[in-house]
Amino acid sequence: MSTVTPTDWQTRPTPATAQDWIARAAETAAVLATDAAERDHVGATPYAEVQLLKDAGLVTLLGPTEHGGGGQDWPTAYRVVREVARADGSIGQLLGYHYLWFWAARLVGTREQWEHAEAEASRNRWFFGGAVNPRDKDVVVTEDGDDLVYTGRKSFSTGSKVSDVTVLEGVLEGTDQHVFAIVPSDSEGLTFHDDWDNIGQRLTESGRVTLDGVRTPWSNAAGYVDKVFQPRVYNTLNVPTIQLVFVNFYLGIAGGALETAATYTREKSRSWLHGGYERAVDEPYVIDIYGDLTAKLWAAEALADAVAAEGQKLHDDPDAVTEQTRGDFEVRVAAVKARATDVALEISHRIFEVTGARSTATSEGLDRFWRNVRTHTLHDPVAYKRREVGRWVLEGELPEPTWYS
Repeated sequence: MSTVTPTDWQTRPTPATAQDWIARAAETAAVLATDAAERDHVGATPYAEVQLLKDAGLVTLLGPTEHGGGGQDWPTAYRVVREVARADGSIGQLLGYHYLWFWAARLVGTREQWEHAEAEASRNRWFFGGAVNPRDKDVVVTEDGDDLVYTGRKSFSTGSKVSDVTVLEGVLEGTDQHVFAIVPSDSEGLTFHDDWDNIGQRLTESGRVTLDGVRTPWSNAAGYVDKVFQPRVYNTLNVPTIQLVFVNFYLGIAGGALETAATYTREKSRSWLHGGYERAVDEPYVIDIYGDLTAKLWAAEALADAVAAEGQKLHDDPDAVTEQTRGDFEVRVAAVKARATDVALEISHRIFEVTGARSTATSEGLDRFWRNVRTHTLHDPVAYKRREVGRWVLEGELPEPTWYS
C-alpha cells in the first residue's frame, strides 16, 4: 500500500459531526485511491488498509463517545462506507461488514452485553469479522459446563485474517435456537483459510473458515439470560440493515468508476477521427452518456439516503419496532437494493463506451469497478428483491423475516 498517510490525524480533534466524519472518510479514500488498482492486482491481505481505517478512527464510528467512539448513526455509517468504496470497493465492503458485526451485540444482545461489547470495541479499536454464512450447513453449538463449543465450517468469512474479533453463529444442539457470540479471532480452533480467489472484491478476505471446538463462555451468548433467549422484533432488522450496507458500497463503487472514467476522458481519451471534434469531452455522445449515468447515480443515492433515514427511526426506538414497521422498511430496502444493483452494473460497464479502447489496459484498472460490483451483487438474486416490492404493492404482503429478506 502507498506510504502516503495523513500524519495529522493524531493531532487533530476527533470528528464531531456527521459531515466531519464523511470528510474524514473522503480523506481516507484519497489515500486508498493512490494505489487502488495496483493493490487490486496484487491481491495481498489488506493489513495496512485496515490499519488506515483504525488510524482514521472510522472503525469506532458507531461506538459511544465516552469510550472513544464517534457516537454516529447508521445514515452516517452508510455515507462513510460509500465514500471509502469510491476509492476501493473491497475496503468499503470490509468497513461496512465491520459496522454490521460491531452492531450485532446491540441487534440481539442484552443491554449489559452490547454496552460492554461496544465499550471494549471502541477503546481497543477492534476490527470485526464474521463467520455467519446462512447458505452453509449450520455450525453446531454444544454445551460443556459453563462454556459453549462451536464446531463446523463456513464457505465465506469476510474480514477473517484482518479482524481482531469474529462474530460466530450456530445452532444449539438439539434445538432450533441460534446463538451469536463474539470471540477473539486468534481463538484456538478458529482457522481462516487463505482461499478467496474471485474476480472481484479481491481484498475482502472472504475465504473459508473452520471452527474446530471454538469455546466461549455461556455469558457471551448474545441475548441469552439464564440460557434462555430474549426475543424482540428488532432482532429481525439484520437483513435490511445489511442490505443497505450493500447498497452503499455498490453506489460508492459506481461513483468511483464514474469519477475515474471522467478523469481518463478529460486527460487521455482521444476524439473519434471521423467525429469532427478535437477533444473527446466535446463529443455529444460522450457528454450524453456522462449526463445520463450521473443522473441515475444521483437518483439512486438520494433514494438510499432517504431509506437510511427511515431506518434510523427504527434504530432509535428498538422496542417499538413491529412486524409492520419492520416489513415496510424491508420493502423500501429491497427497492433501493434493486435500483442500486442496476445502476452500479450499468455505470461500471458503460464507462468504457466513453473512455475508449486504450482504457482497457490492465494498468488503468478500470475493470476493477465492474468486477467488484458484479461479484458482490450475486450475493442474493435481485429478482427476489423486486418480488418483495411487487407483492407489497399488489397485495400488501410483508416480506417474511429470513436470512435474506
